Amino acid sequence: MERESTDRPVPRGHSEQITVDGQDEPVSVKLGMWISNTKSRRERLDTNQLAALRDLSVHWAA
Repeated sequence: MERESTDRPVPRGHSEQITVDGQDEPVSVKLGMWISNTKSRRERLDTNQLAALRDLSVHWAA
C-alpha cells in the first residue's frame, strides 16, 4: 500500500522528520496538526495559499 495518497488522510497526531537546509539534525514537523489547523482555518487563507494547496491536490482547498 502506498504511503502517500490524496485519498489517505493524515492522522492528527502524525509527525514527519525533515532535514532543513543548512542544519545537521532533522526536525520533527507535526504534519497532522498543521493540516488539521489549516483546514479548519481555510477561510483565512489568501488566494495564493489556497492555490498552492490545490497544486498539491488538497481537495478541501478547491
